[in-house]
Amino acid sequence: MADWLAAIILGLVEGLTEFIPVSSTGHLLLLGHFLGFESTGKTFEIVIQLGAILAIISVYFTRLWRLATRWPTDPQARHFIIGVLIAFLPAVLVGVLAYDLIKTVFFETPLIVCIALIVGGVLLLLLDRMKKVPTYLDVNAYPFRVYFLIGLFQCLAMIPGVSRSGATIAGGLLLGTDKRSAAEFTFFLALPTMGGAVAYDLYKNRDVLDFTDAGLIAVGFVVAFLTALVVVRFLLDFVSRHGFAPFAWWRIAVGLLGLAGLALTGAL
Repeated sequence: MADWLAAIILGLVEGLTEFIPVSSTGHLLLLGHFLGFESTGKTFEIVIQLGAILAIISVYFTRLWRLATRWPTDPQARHFIIGVLIAFLPAVLVGVLAYDLIKTVFFETPLIVCIALIVGGVLLLLLDRMKKVPTYLDVNAYPFRVYFLIGLFQCLAMIPGVSRSGATIAGGLLLGTDKRSAAEFTFFLALPTMGGAVAYDLYKNRDVLDFTDAGLIAVGFVVAFLTALVVVRFLLDFVSRHGFAPFAWWRIAVGLLGLAGLALTGAL
C-alpha cells in the first residue's frame, strides 16, 4: 500500500512541477529520499516523465501539427523549428558528456538539491522584479542567437533543483523576452529535451531496468499526465497575472524544509 501511495504522490508531483520553475527533478529526488522510494534503474522516475510530455502534445497538438505540415512552405514555422533545435543542442552535448557526474553525484546528493532550490528561488524573485522592457514578445520569432543562449541557460538544469523551465525562463527574461512567451517556449523546448533525456536514460539503464512494478509505473504515468495537463493549460495565464514570485517563494520554502529534514535525519 505504501508503494502505491508513493507512486501516486510522485506522479502528482511530477505533473505539477515539470513545467513550472520549481524543479520537478529536485522535488522527486527529495520526496524519494524521505519516502524511501527508489525503483531499480530509476525506471519509475524515468517513465512517468513521459506522462508530462504527453500532456504538452495533447494541449499543443494542433499547433504542433501545423508546424509539422507547414514548415516546408512557411518561413515562420521553419524559423521556429530551427530555433527549438538550436536551443536543444547544448543540452545534448552537456547531457552526454556529463551524464555520469550528473547521475552519480548530483542526483545522489540531496543537499545539492536543497541549495539549488533556495538559490534559484532568490534569483527568480530578483528576475521577477526586474523592470526591463521586453524586446521579444513572439516565441515564433526570437532571433537564433536568443534561442541558442536560452539553450545554454537550460544546461544549468543538469543540476537537480535548478529547474529546466526555471533556467530557460530566467534566460529568456535576461535576454529580453516577456514572461508569457518565455514560459511558452519552455513547453516547446521540453519536447526534444525531455524526450531525448528519457530515451538516453532508458538506453544507459537498459541492463538494470525493471518493469516488474508495471502497475506502479502506470499509476505514476497517468497521474503525471493528468496533473501536467492542468498545469500546461493554465500556467501562461497564471504567469501573466502573478509573475514568478509564488514559484520563487515555494522553491525557497521547499529548500529550507529539505535542509531541516536532512538535519533531523542526520543526512547533512
